[in-house]
Amino acid sequence: MNCAICKHGQTRPDVVTVTLERDSLTLVFKNVPADVCDNCGEQYVSSEMTARLLDEATKAAATGVQVEIRSYAAA
Repeated sequence: MNCAICKHGQTRPDVVTVTLERDSLTLVFKNVPADVCDNCGEQYVSSEMTARLLDEATKAAATGVQVEIRSYAAA
């Protein structure tokens, strides 16, 4: 797809690092599948993937995690 930010690049499948912060929780997911613009580097994470990451963050917050780094693994 064309990049919505720079309007010049094309997105390509890649993996990225996503950091989620909420209150005292900081959760870092590495190796998350996403589309990345080959011109400006803008990252596009699908709505399904975003929902999975937010669900994981909610579970982590419920257990009292404050800082955690995870490698994303497909379910």
